[in-house]
Amino acid sequence: MRIILLGAPGAGKGTQAQAICDHLNIPQISTGDMLRGEIKSGSDLGNQAKSIMDAGKLVDDELIIKLVTKRINVNDCKNGYLFDGFPRTIPQAQSLRLANIQIDLILNIIVDEADIVNRITGRRVHPASGRTYHVEYNPPKMPEKDDVTGDDLIQRDDDTEETVRKRLSVYHEQTEPLISFYKAWKQENDEAPKFIDVPGIGNISEISQRIIASIEQNQ
Repeated sequence: MRIILLGAPGAGKGTQAQAICDHLNIPQISTGDMLRGEIKSGSDLGNQAKSIMDAGKLVDDELIIKLVTKRINVNDCKNGYLFDGFPRTIPQAQSLRLANIQIDLILNIIVDEADIVNRITGRRVHPASGRTYHVEYNPPKMPEKDDVTGDDLIQRDDDTEETVRKRLSVYHEQTEPLISFYKAWKQENDEAPKFIDVPGIGNISEISQRIIASIEQNQ
């Protein structure tokens, strides 16, 4: 299966991406990981990307598509792959389509925006260990204290409501239109990727089971 995973920030894409990849034995492909890997390897593409990034610019879609094409031809992609965080915009999706990069399924995790804000703003972290809690769903034994050390827990800067709502605003503007793009493509062409909406509510295991069942029904 060749899958694109969509969903708003805080919808649980990272957690569910890992569950999907483990179940299907396919790699999770992140453009950030690809860029770092190519730059570290010193390849021509990596050097091109590095020069662009060193100049403080964004790597253009054409170069990203070249990186993607190279990555999916690696042997570990023979059974498929999952794109996490790509494409992010309509132009990227169009570039992917024009490059004839095969996609079987678009999987969109749906979570109500109020639930997303609650999920993220309720997170608390123990900085020294990385242990995470949630004030509602996974509270520490003592409020705002780490269970093991008793140290104070913190709310990360990117978990504040203001930051979360800014991230959601960018998502609505740039990435959410991909839902309409892929649905319209499927309506006009039966060979387009299948599109599935999956509710992202419940505990992690319940959501994973729901997603895996949806994938198996559409294999």
